[in-house]
Amino acid sequence: QVQLVESGGGLVQPGGSLRLSCAVSGFTLDDYSIGWFRQAPGKEREGVSCISSSDNSTYYADSVKGRFTISRDNAKNTVYLQMNSLKPEDTAVYYCAADGRFVWCGLGYLQYDRWGQGTQVTVSS
Repeated sequence: QVQLVESGGGLVQPGGSLRLSCAVSGFTLDDYSIGWFRQAPGKEREGVSCISSSDNSTYYADSVKGRFTISRDNAKNTVYLQMNSLKPEDTAVYYCAADGRFVWCGLGYLQYDRWGQGTQVTVSS
């Protein structure tokens, strides 16, 4: 059974840090590109970052560049999103998603066909 499970969300003050984890099962992580997305109330789902299956190349939305870092540990079947210098506008439900069809990842959500249930991140003082 294919499954992606996010964890690590929570409440943090502006300027703080969180590390999100995406644990996958039911498929071989090496063969999949993984993306992180977020959706705030009343807003469209937004691509935040992704990491390609081909060469682990990474991409970031301009809004998080320099603050967020994506990484993967294939041995642990887990992808991480380290989030530093968090801002109130980073508040959203964060989702991880997997794509096994393309070797290069992208920030468009239509590329991904396997999704986790999401984890809430709230940045507030």
